[in-house]
Amino acid sequence: MEKSIEVQGRTEDEAIETALEQLGMSRDDVSVEIIEQARTGFLGLKNTPAIIKVVYEAASGQEEHVETFLTGLFERMDIDVDLDIKKEDGSINIILTGKDPGALIGRRGETLDAIQHLSNYVVNRSVSDRVRINLDAENYRQRRNEALENLAARTAGKVVKYRRNMTLDPMNAYERHVIHTALQEHGQVSTFSVGSEPNRRVVVAFGESGDNPKQSGSPQYREWS
Repeated sequence: MEKSIEVQGRTEDEAIETALEQLGMSRDDVSVEIIEQARTGFLGLKNTPAIIKVVYEAASGQEEHVETFLTGLFERMDIDVDLDIKKEDGSINIILTGKDPGALIGRRGETLDAIQHLSNYVVNRSVSDRVRINLDAENYRQRRNEALENLAARTAGKVVKYRRNMTLDPMNAYERHVIHTALQEHGQVSTFSVGSEPNRRVVVAFGESGDNPKQSGSPQYREWS
């Protein structure tokens, strides 16, 4: 969506610089039209400022919608957050940056997941052209994925060593998916989920189809990264 603003300055360059600061954009992101050139009056009196029109590509309706929602949400939460919003491959990816990243992420990412879920609901509830909104802060998603993959590998190693099933702590659907995916090509273990939300757990079973029915319920066989 194309938008524009008009800005004054003592010179054309000053007006352009002011406009770029207001928009948070670089010179390559905008086009500039000189509406009125700066003029210097006789003996420096009655100078006429430069007036420019800066045209830029604004965020799409969905991007504007989620930005408005998140800005209002964080104001109510009294959290100072900067949003870096990019639309890529049909998804809107948002990086959150603030002074207290822990408040944005929450315990095991619960706050981040809740905000992401709300954002998807608010933006997609009344449109046919749905879009996936992904939120991250302090590179938490990648770090969490790596931790879960490491947990899967360690657990699979113990399952093979002790030849018995092991049950992990409760996880959300996405985290369970990471565990299942990490071990789907493992030749000596299989995985499945048991229980009901929010206490649904992944079982790492010995054998390709969980042939060994023994499942550990003792604390030493329950792990978290």
